[in-house]
Amino acid sequence: MSVLVVGGDYLGNIEDNLKENGFNQITHISGRKKKQKTYKIPKNTDVVLILTDYINHQTCKAIKKQLKNYDTKIGYCKRSWSSIDETLKELSS
Repeated sequence: MSVLVVGGDYLGNIEDNLKENGFNQITHISGRKKKQKTYKIPKNTDVVLILTDYINHQTCKAIKKQLKNYDTKIGYCKRSWSSIDETLKELSS
């Protein structure tokens, strides 16, 4: 499975925890820079996680607009593993 994480300057242990949960392809963009609004989400992305504490609002809006055309799940959470884990459980059910 593949995941795109948007937000946060770095992931730290979150990347390892995502790998343990079955995500073998992890892509991360910080979401703070203006040019990241034009980031093209790969079509094979299964889940998009938006870390709400650390993201430019326009980037979030652009990503939501792109995902309307895809069959990709989107989750919003804080940059803590407990919040991310809870969001992933909600998305899988």
